Amino acid sequence: VGASRRGSATVEFAVLAPVFLALVLGAAQSAFNVDTAHSLYAAIRQAGRAAAMEDDLNLPSGQTLNEKVIQDIRNQLIAEGLPGDQMTITITKATGNAPFDLSDAANDLELFRITVSVPYSAMNSLGTFPTAGMSDFQASIVFRKGREAL
Repeated sequence: VGASRRGSATVEFAVLAPVFLALVLGAAQSAFNVDTAHSLYAAIRQAGRAAAMEDDLNLPSGQTLNEKVIQDIRNQLIAEGLPGDQMTITITKATGNAPFDLSDAANDLELFRITVSVPYSAMNSLGTFPTAGMSDFQASIVFRKGREAL
């Protein structure tokens, strides 16, 4: 019995090691994807709250409220290690893709959507998995534009 089993552990290892390695790498990549999605949603929530109630009085000279919100999101995500230069950040009406001007008083109490999109290839820096055919990481939240006085 002993002679016929010689080398079987090596063969079993050769068969199971790639499967186990793929599972471990897949779990690590999935955890990274969840963390990235959480970072995107957290940045949108933080900037969206400020955008919903912020007035134009605190803006740097020459900057619109939309530009400030987009820059705030970009800065937070860059601070978390995400590729800010490859992000697409949009502020649109909640229904459709029409731009939404946060500074326009006519938009008070209207719904708006902030969307952040990052290419999957920019997030897969280790090259763990092929990026062909992968879509972007995308997060989107709808807010209501507030106003100071009713």
